[in-house]
Amino acid sequence: MTAGPKPLSEAARTALNRELSELRAERARVAATLGDADEPGDQADQADELQRATEADRLDTRIEEIEGRLREASAAGAPSTGTIGVGSTVGVRFGDGSESTLHIGEPADADDPALVTADSPLGRALLGRAAGDSIAYATPLGRTTAVVLSVGAPGGGS
Repeated sequence: MTAGPKPLSEAARTALNRELSELRAERARVAATLGDADEPGDQADQADELQRATEADRLDTRIEEIEGRLREASAAGAPSTGTIGVGSTVGVRFGDGSESTLHIGEPADADDPALVTADSPLGRALLGRAAGDSIAYATPLGRTTAVVLSVGAPGGGS
């Protein structure tokens, strides 16, 4: 696996854009409540103003994180269909013989029932693998195995 920019699934991109829009609206509401520094006020007013400024800083930080992640994903392009990466759709046969189509993603994809996060034990075992590869990974019940059946880009199925 390379350490370069990571692709982003379409579901994660949509979720991040939605969050970004909500954060910008919230930031605008907070900014509208920030007063002029020259206005006098008692300690309670000053504490309230400080709390709103702290909230604006928190919102700015998260907005910058999301914008950076979206830029990184744009630079990365589409996920590879040869090896598994963030954004890949993967067909897997588990050690018990069951098969499943999974999406390798990020927590922003949380509404995806087939989501496997890239930092989970299964996700880490799958990253960088190709169709035909066998993997082993830890579960709460112990180590288990799986075979990669197919690798595809988001929306391309497996």
